[in-house]
Amino acid sequence: MRVLRAYRESPERSNNSTRYSRLAPIKASGSKAAQDFGRVLGANGTVQVINATGVREAVPVTDKRAAIITGTIGHSLLIDSLIQRNKLDVSEIKGKWESYISQMVKNPLDGLNWALVIAGSDKRGTIYGLYDVSEQLGVSPWYWWADVPPKPKTSVWLGTDTKIQGPPSIKYRGIFINDEAPAITDWAKKTYGFSNDPFRSEFYARVFELLLRLRANYLWPAMWSSEFYKDDELNGPLADEFGIVMGTSHHEPMARAGEEQKSEMEGVWDWGENQENITEFFRGSIVRAKSWETSWTMGMRGSGDAASPTLTADALEEIIEVQQGLLQDDLGDSPSAFPQVWVLYKEVGKYYQAGMKVPDNITLLWTDDNWGNLLRTPLANETDRTGGAGVYYHFDYVGSVRSYKWISTIQLVKTWEQMHLAYEHEARDLWIVNVGDIKPMEVPITHFLDMAYDMSKFTSPQSTGQWLRNWAAKEFGRAHANEIAHLLTEYGKLITRRKYELLSEVPYAYSIANYDEVERVSTEWANLLARAESVHRKLGDAATLNAFFQMILYQILAGKTVVDLYNTVALNGWYAAQHRLSTNTLAAKAHELYELDANITRRYHALNGGKWDRMASQSHIGYTNWQQPAANIMPNVSSVDGDDAAGLVGVAIRGQGGLVSNSSGNILMSMDPYMPPGEVRYFEIFARSNGEFSYRVETNKTYVKVSDRAGTISSLDNQAEVRCLMAVDWRKVPIGVSNVEIVVFYTVSGIEDSHTLVLPLNKTRIKAGSKGHVESNGVISIEAEHYTRAEPKNNISYITIPGYGRTLSGVKLWPATASSQTPDIAPSLRYPFYSFSQTETPKLIVYLGSTLNHDPSRPLRYAFSIHGREPKIVQPVPDTSMGSEPVGWGATVRRDGWISTVDVGGRLDEGEHELTVWLLEPGIIVQKLALDFGGVRASALGPPESFRV
Repeated sequence: MRVLRAYRESPERSNNSTRYSRLAPIKASGSKAAQDFGRVLGANGTVQVINATGVREAVPVTDKRAAIITGTIGHSLLIDSLIQRNKLDVSEIKGKWESYISQMVKNPLDGLNWALVIAGSDKRGTIYGLYDVSEQLGVSPWYWWADVPPKPKTSVWLGTDTKIQGPPSIKYRGIFINDEAPAITDWAKKTYGFSNDPFRSEFYARVFELLLRLRANYLWPAMWSSEFYKDDELNGPLADEFGIVMGTSHHEPMARAGEEQKSEMEGVWDWGENQENITEFFRGSIVRAKSWETSWTMGMRGSGDAASPTLTADALEEIIEVQQGLLQDDLGDSPSAFPQVWVLYKEVGKYYQAGMKVPDNITLLWTDDNWGNLLRTPLANETDRTGGAGVYYHFDYVGSVRSYKWISTIQLVKTWEQMHLAYEHEARDLWIVNVGDIKPMEVPITHFLDMAYDMSKFTSPQSTGQWLRNWAAKEFGRAHANEIAHLLTEYGKLITRRKYELLSEVPYAYSIANYDEVERVSTEWANLLARAESVHRKLGDAATLNAFFQMILYQILAGKTVVDLYNTVALNGWYAAQHRLSTNTLAAKAHELYELDANITRRYHALNGGKWDRMASQSHIGYTNWQQPAANIMPNVSSVDGDDAAGLVGVAIRGQGGLVSNSSGNILMSMDPYMPPGEVRYFEIFARSNGEFSYRVETNKTYVKVSDRAGTISSLDNQAEVRCLMAVDWRKVPIGVSNVEIVVFYTVSGIEDSHTLVLPLNKTRIKAGSKGHVESNGVISIEAEHYTRAEPKNNISYITIPGYGRTLSGVKLWPATASSQTPDIAPSLRYPFYSFSQTETPKLIVYLGSTLNHDPSRPLRYAFSIHGREPKIVQPVPDTSMGSEPVGWGATVRRDGWISTVDVGGRLDEGEHELTVWLLEPGIIVQKLALDFGGVRASALGPPESFRV
């Protein structure tokens, strides 16, 4: 179709609702859709209006063979005429919420051979149908907000298949612009030229269009220092013209901004002391917004987004009764005619738990814990409320234990798991997510709103991976879709381990001493960045490179830089304690990384001629408490003086912070034939002061080989150190425990000295035919998905969630609506293992997701048994009351996972055993299991997975 005409609906015939009769939403979106054809084809399509009498109001275009006709059923003479003439069957969408049909129709009008007809059940249904065509053309919803270039075409051809899109899965779906300073606030000030109140109609026009293109319909506006309806008198009518339902946040009742509580209301914000003025304050908002589609936030909290010291459940019942009375008086209809929501945020849940009676027509908006873990889902006796239930979720937060508001730290598959859980428990009336500054949250926002629009595409744990591939294909082409999906999945794993703002905490997040954790983490980030940059190089044109940088590469590059910075600072402190000269090298590297972080920000701000200047200005380095620092702060680093009397030669053993001495006790961690893949043993030789020395390494057994056995180390070398790794030829090692001596000889100014190290070897053998994970150094570590059996039982089974959690994946009970289980009826997970240790008190460590007891009557539980012993039932997440965090919550959200440690119940004989695990509630997710025979060492991620036969 080389030339396009788009017809929109004719003027509204119904006089009974000014809130619905505006045609501006369709007109604006129709114009945008026409422009989208121009973006793809190189010239705008034409919007041609047919008025109520059928007369064309625009100059006709030359090519009259084809057109796009759009309109809303019952509000467009043209659409209704097609229905009456049996040209269009709308029986499957008529009267439904935000639905549409898209169909090719032959000879719809005289002189018109055919048309693509998009008929909506209501105005937003029509708009979504239009923007669906735009997206299929190759115009991204993020064409403006992330500069995604349209996919140019020389012509557009439309198929003959009819598309019927029914009601969205979630009735109201939207975002909350929050915690919006400094980034988007300063950006808006510069972009729109307002030094005060920058969030005006020019800004919101872009936001509203983005929401509609993402098939959302709902917004909580920016609120830190903003008053949506007062900052620009066009904001309210503009939202209605676009078809966006406006709400307000959890502490801003009755469509009144928090700032208005200070500027527009007399007296204190206390219902007991100032009821009359507060009531008038509420009434004023109804008068202001009565002609616009509004969702009314009910109830009350304290002033300034804080708990009220005086509110009670009885007072809240009275407040809501007054609010509903005002709505009925001023809007002239039953309160149930207007969407109302009560947000059970933080302490508000306590009122509900205390027995507060909430009118049936009010939506109960349950929340997460501000860290992506649902506090509550609807109970069975709450699912038949006419107001239904919803979820307020967070991608951004200001508060305890640390604010996080820089770049995305959202693991998409975790979002899927929690929102799928909410959906299956009937929280389907409203989903809203706190997105901070909008950018750079493009990917998690799209994912969240796509789920809210059509959850039927997100029914399995594989859905997120498939969604990522489809999204990447639309934005950057199918050739790169799989690789981009991998990048974002891997990024999600790396950032869920510890948010950037938490990396300044002491003790440091990752272990230097154990499992080479700092180095492993650094290597994973380096590999991820290398793959991201490889894709970036292959994308070609500058516009696509720009979009890829904004949505993907920037976060990987900036994230890696900050993690590298803190890893380097941690190593710097470790090396300083050993007085290594390379301490200074690491200090210099830390400063370079700090400057690189600033350069990456400048690079982002320079994109597209400075379009996004100031959007990446959020501070993120140097947190000392929950609140953000005023600006980034370079972490403290140490240096050493090469001229002091520290001594020239240093030798250190892997995992030990001290130096090797000439006395006994220089013992390396033992080695055995069943060490985890990639596990190594080494010691390091380094310079501690200025000078030069030679060294050589000798062993008393030929079956132990040492790398870098001889050489010279000089302070003139930037590294001034060497790492000596050990390899063992196990064929020649005697059975049982033995020791190998490793002697490090070093010569300084012609004088030779030495240190002797001891390497214990433990040559064990498993019995022929054994299977499973094998103990090494007192540990058996198993990734949860590596079970050998998971037999379905009573229509209940287990599913693996790929990419979930901090190491590999998660395993959970399925379906999400399964009833509570007991070991005798639940399906089991079987993990064979082989142990050698004879420890009297072995322990089982279970690494779980950070999910909470979202149903207070069904706390999360699992059970386990070893070698057929009586099952033990464990509740890893402590009970708590609504509005309170359970014991251990702070540590859990820091690492994004609960860790449950329990006694196995007596020692195990050497040999093959089987660990049986039952997950007894569908909300519990296990990531990894470890059997500790005394060898588990402190770390963030737990011991690496054991060798498996």
